[in-house]
Amino acid sequence: MLLVCVFGGLGTMVRYIFDVSIRRWWHHAFPLATLLVNVIASFCAGMAAAGYVYHTVDQATSLMFVAGFLGGMSTFSAAVSEMVSLARNRRWWLAFSYALMSMVVPLVCAAAGWGLVAVTR
Repeated sequence: MLLVCVFGGLGTMVRYIFDVSIRRWWHHAFPLATLLVNVIASFCAGMAAAGYVYHTVDQATSLMFVAGFLGGMSTFSAAVSEMVSLARNRRWWLAFSYALMSMVVPLVCAAAGWGLVAVTR
C-alpha cells in the first residue's frame, strides 16, 4: 500500500511537469496538456492490463503502476474542471469537442495499448 502511494506521488509529479511543459508553448484555449496526459496514461493502462491478463506482469507490479503511478498521473477532475470552464466562457464548441475527445480518445488508446501487448505476445 505504501508503494502505491509513493508511485501515485511520482505520477502526480510527472503530470505537473508535463502540464507545465506543454503550457509553455501551447497558448490556446483548448486544454491540450490534460488531454495528452490522460491519453498517455490510458495507453499505458491498457498495456499494463494486458500484461496482467497475459501473466507477463504480476499483480503487485500492476497495482503499483496502474493504481499508483498512472492513477496519480491521469486526472479526470482537471478534465471536468476544464470542460466546465470552457462552457462558462461560452466556448461551447471547444467544451463539447474536449468532452467528447476526453471520453473517446483515452478508450481508444487503452485498447491500442492492450492490442500492442496482445500482438507482441
